[in-house]
Amino acid sequence: MDPAVFEEWMMTGLVSILIIFMGFIVWDLAKKSKAGKFGTMILFFVLGLGIFAFIIKSVVIAYIENQS
Repeated sequence: MDPAVFEEWMMTGLVSILIIFMGFIVWDLAKKSKAGKFGTMILFFVLGLGIFAFIIKSVVIAYIENQS
């Protein structure tokens, strides 16, 4: 297996695990701080923006690489 392919798979897999773990942390934080439904929604929205940015970055990089 090519090391570059392995690195890409591992980065995607490990970042996905990190995102899931961050979701658990945000849920636990919202529960312990008694943030309520709106506060929990805001916390997950902000986390979702970070996840969305990671996905957009991957799409833009793939687009740029295919243009060359």
